[in-house]
Amino acid sequence: MKKILPPPARTVMAAALLAGLSAHAAAVAVAPVSSQVVISQVYGGGGNSGAKYKNDFIELFNRGSTAVDISGWSVQYASAAGTSWQVTKLSGNTVLQPGQYFLVQEAVGTGGTDDLPTPDTTGTLALSGTTGKVALVAGTAALAGGSPAVGSFADLIGFGTASYFEGTVAPTLSNTTAALRAAGGCTDTDNNGADFSSGAPAPRNRASALNVCGAPTAPPIVATCPGNLSLAFGVNGVADLSATDADGIVNSAIITSAAVPGISLVNFQPASAAGGVATASLNVAASVKAGTYPVTVKFGNDQTQEASCAISVAISAPAGITHTIPQIQGEGDASPYAGTVQTTEGVVTAKVGSGFFLQDPDGDGNPLTSDGMFVFTTAGNIGTVQVGDKIRITGTVSEYTPSGASRSYTELTTITNIAKLAGGISVTPTNVQLPHANLGQVEGMLVRFSQPLTVSQLEFLGTRGEVTLSSGRLEIASNRYRPGTPEAIAQAAANQRNQIILDDGIFTTPTTIPYLGDDGSLRAGDTVSGLTGVVDFGAKGGGGAGFKLQPTEAPVFSQDNPRTAPPALAAGNIKVASANVLNYFTTFTNGTDVAGNTNAGCSLGSSISKSNCRGADNLNEFNRQTAKIVGELKAINADVYGLMEIQNSGEYTVTKLVDALNDAIAPGTGLKTYAVVPKPAATGTDAIRVAMIYKPSALTLVGGALSDADAINNRPPMAQTFRAANGAKFTLVVNHLKSKGSCPTGGADADQNDSQSCWNATRIQQAKRLVNSFVPQVVASANDARVLLIGDFNSYGFEDPIAAITATGYVNQLERFVRGSGNMPYSFVFNGETGYLDHALASPALSPQVVDAAEWHNNADEPTVIDYNTDGKPQDKYTSAPYRASDHDPVVISLNLQAPNTDVSASIRTVAAPVVYNRATAKWTGNVTLTNTGSTALSGPFQVQFDGLVAGATLVGSNGSHDGSPYLTINQATLAPGASLTVPTAFTKTGTGSVTYSAVKIYSGNF
Repeated sequence: MKKILPPPARTVMAAALLAGLSAHAAAVAVAPVSSQVVISQVYGGGGNSGAKYKNDFIELFNRGSTAVDISGWSVQYASAAGTSWQVTKLSGNTVLQPGQYFLVQEAVGTGGTDDLPTPDTTGTLALSGTTGKVALVAGTAALAGGSPAVGSFADLIGFGTASYFEGTVAPTLSNTTAALRAAGGCTDTDNNGADFSSGAPAPRNRASALNVCGAPTAPPIVATCPGNLSLAFGVNGVADLSATDADGIVNSAIITSAAVPGISLVNFQPASAAGGVATASLNVAASVKAGTYPVTVKFGNDQTQEASCAISVAISAPAGITHTIPQIQGEGDASPYAGTVQTTEGVVTAKVGSGFFLQDPDGDGNPLTSDGMFVFTTAGNIGTVQVGDKIRITGTVSEYTPSGASRSYTELTTITNIAKLAGGISVTPTNVQLPHANLGQVEGMLVRFSQPLTVSQLEFLGTRGEVTLSSGRLEIASNRYRPGTPEAIAQAAANQRNQIILDDGIFTTPTTIPYLGDDGSLRAGDTVSGLTGVVDFGAKGGGGAGFKLQPTEAPVFSQDNPRTAPPALAAGNIKVASANVLNYFTTFTNGTDVAGNTNAGCSLGSSISKSNCRGADNLNEFNRQTAKIVGELKAINADVYGLMEIQNSGEYTVTKLVDALNDAIAPGTGLKTYAVVPKPAATGTDAIRVAMIYKPSALTLVGGALSDADAINNRPPMAQTFRAANGAKFTLVVNHLKSKGSCPTGGADADQNDSQSCWNATRIQQAKRLVNSFVPQVVASANDARVLLIGDFNSYGFEDPIAAITATGYVNQLERFVRGSGNMPYSFVFNGETGYLDHALASPALSPQVVDAAEWHNNADEPTVIDYNTDGKPQDKYTSAPYRASDHDPVVISLNLQAPNTDVSASIRTVAAPVVYNRATAKWTGNVTLTNTGSTALSGPFQVQFDGLVAGATLVGSNGSHDGSPYLTINQATLAPGASLTVPTAFTKTGTGSVTYSAVKIYSGNF
């Protein structure tokens, strides 16, 4: 609000003109007027029929930041169309501090029930209860006309059908409503219609609490107390009380109500810091006589604030039981008494954030009915019970169905009475095991799992304190069986019966990540024994709902699946690895990049935006991510890597990764252990692509990289042929098929509920095009049929896309070596189930030269909360160790590539017949007989090489030259032990002399 100044002549003239026209116009809006002191409330229904207050009133308010003296000012009133103004002069203590109110009491009526709060000044203005004009004037002279000149008043409100107002007219009022300025008087946009609303009158005076505009409101003390504490006569009881203040320290608590012998406040613990929680207990002795005792407890803080709460302590005979807990539960999933009010009895076995668990300690002996149930109630009611209390409780039986759940959970809600009957009673846990046909039969009960349970998933440990447990690891059905087969259906059903979620009982993000071991982790595959707690049911991380265990004894985990080094594979001559690098981007989601540029973005289709970026949010996260990925790649030490989920930014991002890897291997030396395989022409339209890096010391590129830019591939497969040191060639094809997420609602790509999730039809097309179109082109280009397909196929081991590939002869190396050695192949954990999306599939020509394959389980078994991200974590447990570098495990393959040819001369006896000149043909002819003197067959084709051929002589029909000598190719498949082969020879020669050669060498294979 601006300071009042004399108006310019133009404004005065405009106002005068408006005043002159008022007789012809229905209403006139005043030009904007601003003042530090404003009219904050107007009420004209005082003393009228149905009115609360006996008097009309006008309320003023200082919305500024400095004190204002309004002595010599006045409030004035005119009817809606009136031109004469009635005046009430302001007197008394007229200095208004910032945020202070000033109450002007006006005319009294014959109705109304309540007096106003003590007014700060009084007048006799009789305001209309519905419509009129009120002005605040920095003087006492009455305003002139129906539309007073701007500048002649400090503030003005026109309400109802008033002919003059600021901006638009304020609402019509009534005997029960006043015009109230928004935000307690702070809002002033010079528009009555926007600034005022009608509501119940709420008069405030100088003594009312200050409402300083723009100043932050001091948070109050928030006390949590039960409304009632009911006890059976002769039973002691305790109620938990607490209080907190966001910006202050709660440091005191006292009972302020009349003293009652036997009722006391004990165990007070002040808050340790601002925002902390102070606690106390209201203790009721067994000696307290029957009756009802209102108890008020007042908390105070270091800012002189106070807050009180009231507890009604009732000592009486408890209500009668209507049904036992087993009767309420019934044999079905839903209670037969749902929607009815019941009184029941049990022992409190556990308390959690939203209620407590109650169990009939004797039960009914029927395994189909649960002896326990959950009581969903307020924090106050939770505070009236302790574990071990036997209580009688009255409430409504309800069926709670969490979002996405296929069943409900029986609860007692809307609690009207809790009466303690006894304390210190223990309930013996019921032994149970997984798999369990129906955990609903023990819902709400205290149980102990009598067998060790295995950690199956840790995705939501940090965000929800959840650990998925099962009896042994759960292999996703389609990882082992073809989808839709009886075996797959049976395994999927068995997995559903073999899960429970260990929770932490607080239902919010934990402040301390639970269950982590000394190494800062808990891994899938670790176990827990003797797990004891109550069976709960509710929403779970990732959506849907499931049975949970709220522990009553601290779980103790055994590290049965410790972290390991990369797998030690059988020796070969080339090591290949596939690594999903989990959205490795050098452009960040905050719009910056690794080079420090701002307003940067990532490509997705034709758009470039920071919203397309998927990896690190900033440089700090990028550096943390890089350290983990580099650590993983360095530890594996492969000769060539296929990488998935790397930013589709040309060679820039993959080069940054290679630079970091090389520096980690040989810091500060500039040594380039790895190099980037130059990208193919097409890298797709997605924000991520596949890439390759390799060791030039171990492999040589043969030709350029190829890719398949067909429209079915938004992330095209990338192929590169390599030559090993022994001359052997093979081709590596890196793949990243369509994901299982962001499902369509219909069509062939919708989820068919066969465990393969959505987009399966697209993945099948991608797989078929890969082996039927793209790979044949690659093989033709390489002139070598040895092909290894690796990457993230987003398909588990026996799903349709993999079946389409293996149907063409490709051999699944993880099935061959991992499952073949008695282990479960897996690289990914989802929804508590395990399988492998990352594959190693070798062509028939290459498979015999694959000597080993395995995953390194450094990622999938680790909790997400220890990854590189910094946001959304209660604690930062990050280390640069190569664990949880990604959500996928890398796959490592050992190849023992056979050289294209082998010198087998030592295994062959060579007998050369004399070379004789044939005058008819002008050629020198003879033969060489080759005999296998070894004990094993030799594989063809065979190359017969003639070393030291005399000058001028030429081998007729030579298939080429090797090491400077001509050779003949003999296309015979094998030469058995003891078998002989005679090779005819013919030579031409220029000049004189005979044809001679010094030696014959024999090679198996091709040059």
